[in-house]
Amino acid sequence: MKLYEALEKQLKKEINFVSDNGQLKKWVVINKAQNYDADIITLLLDDKELKEKFFIDVKGILVFNQNLFVQFLEQKNYLNDSYTQYKNKVGLTIGEKYLKQRNEVALVWPFKDCILEGGQSREEDEREEIFFNETLAQDEITQLLEPKILTNAKTYDKDGKQDFKGFTRDAELNKKRDLPEDTITDNLIIKGNNLLALHTLKKEFTGKIKLIYIDPPFNTGNDSFQYNDSFNHSTWMTFMKNRLLVAKKLLKEDGLIFVHCDFNEDSYLKVLMDELFEENLYITTITVKSNSISGNKTQHKDKTILKNKDSILVYKKRAKIQLTPQYVEKTKWDTHYNSILIKEDEEIYEIKKLKDVLIEKGIIEKDYTIKSNSINNPKFYEFIFNNKESIFRGVNSIPKELEELSLKNKDKVVFVENNGEKMFAINGSRLSFLSKSFKEINGEFKMAQLLGDLWVDIDFQNTQNEGGVSLTNGKKPEALLKRIIELASNENDIILDYHFGSGTTGAVTHKLNRQYIGIEQLDYGKNDSVKRLQNVINGEPSGISKFVDWKGGGSFTYFELKKYNQTFIEQIEEAKDTKSLLIIWKQMKAKSFLNYNVDIQKQDEHIEEFKKLELVQQKKHLIELLDKNQLYVNLSSLNDKQFACTKVEKEVTQNFYQLKKD
Repeated sequence: MKLYEALEKQLKKEINFVSDNGQLKKWVVINKAQNYDADIITLLLDDKELKEKFFIDVKGILVFNQNLFVQFLEQKNYLNDSYTQYKNKVGLTIGEKYLKQRNEVALVWPFKDCILEGGQSREEDEREEIFFNETLAQDEITQLLEPKILTNAKTYDKDGKQDFKGFTRDAELNKKRDLPEDTITDNLIIKGNNLLALHTLKKEFTGKIKLIYIDPPFNTGNDSFQYNDSFNHSTWMTFMKNRLLVAKKLLKEDGLIFVHCDFNEDSYLKVLMDELFEENLYITTITVKSNSISGNKTQHKDKTILKNKDSILVYKKRAKIQLTPQYVEKTKWDTHYNSILIKEDEEIYEIKKLKDVLIEKGIIEKDYTIKSNSINNPKFYEFIFNNKESIFRGVNSIPKELEELSLKNKDKVVFVENNGEKMFAINGSRLSFLSKSFKEINGEFKMAQLLGDLWVDIDFQNTQNEGGVSLTNGKKPEALLKRIIELASNENDIILDYHFGSGTTGAVTHKLNRQYIGIEQLDYGKNDSVKRLQNVINGEPSGISKFVDWKGGGSFTYFELKKYNQTFIEQIEEAKDTKSLLIIWKQMKAKSFLNYNVDIQKQDEHIEEFKKLELVQQKKHLIELLDKNQLYVNLSSLNDKQFACTKVEKEVTQNFYQLKKD
């Protein structure tokens, strides 16, 4: 019997330690143990195996090893398998703790922001790749979140890739958007771990970002938080929390953040963001129809209610914001607009029934009843569009002066001048004209209705090849980002997406004449964001290009965080066998920064047992050996010869942070 099973059986003898559904109340037990509760100690002493494990004999007196007991219970899964035994032998044991107990930071190597790879077509497909994550406690973090050295900087414009010549800081543009004159005005794509890149941005962009949109992994079990199984909720929230905390600092005081998710985490995310942004700064949750229920998806229709929506949680940084209302095309005719104003003379107007005029024009027959679906009649729509300034409905809201004038002139159309515009009324009722219902939607004036928090009109099904990059699932449509960006920002504002993926946010932001910052760790090859933004510069016609009359132009600057231990992580991930991993381990001993509690001698003493582990466990173990504080080279090491920073790297880094040159 495993030790945990023996412990659970013994503790369940105390009814107060057991929940209604028969589960052990771990945290009740831990609380009792931390207070040296007699019931706990008695139960442990009554079992020989538990007594040997959790008590120390000091000159004939048994002393309760409280720390060991609590650490044992806090472990996510205590399984005395070969991997756990091996970790214990080489001295690498770090207990996992919950979000509130330790200020944890979750890292993922690598990181992908879409559920599926380009070659997959169904959400049910299991990916073959192995992904690793690690959660660090605050006391293990020393230099992890320091700003990093920058490398491989390039500028891309209509002439292709150019040598980097310095960041642009357009003083006049910055004055217009009320930012410090020396703020970087280039579009930026940053390659590297997004948590560390966010901290790298703090000095330059704190309080300057108008809008953040992120589409993080949904924690479905098929996404990037998987190595043997998916993240649990607390670890997923840890991952989100430490990124949201620094992202919030980057927002302007009137800035907003939109977080895209689905049912797997939306409830947990809402609680987390209420805490981070304060509950009163929550604006709404937008429901987006993200797919249609058809084909293979209907196989389980008799066992569950099928999903065809996503959620987007919206928060503001402070109380005062200014949104640009969004509209969608109206698909039904409002039959309250049943009259038309006819100008007889300069000062004389006559009112006619809309139906009578339509009959006179031969647009409808005498026995025709105008209904909500009449708007689908092309001749009807053409007439109402051409006469939108005259077709009206009566409304009660009316200025007092106009109301009194109209009541004095019974059954007569009267008007007053209001800011150079005529306001009409009859018998105390103001005339509200159809023209107020027409808005510009995607470059065309259409009869529109104000959009709320239910978005069902955006096509998620035919966006795979937008931007000249192809992903079969997980890529968000440009139309969605257009709506969010136009709703929450103005031209020249800065938009941040730190789950950049294939670059949809950047592509739309570029076409809408705003500045973007995108952070991504992986290279998507031919579907990479750099390739997509090059296509945008060259005037690619897909997505929203037609709606905004996009012809191309502009530029962006690309750079990376300079790697150190991250290089070994990538080598470990790519290794195909144990032999390759042993070569990497030899290099790690010579060149890498290892975790402070790694005993190299023990690791080598037990190398034969290491070879017997599964390849996945071998990779996971080697990654755990690396000191995560040295994944990338810290700014403080710019002149440290050990890191061999080149002259170009120093120039790029000094330019970005506005440091004096040596």
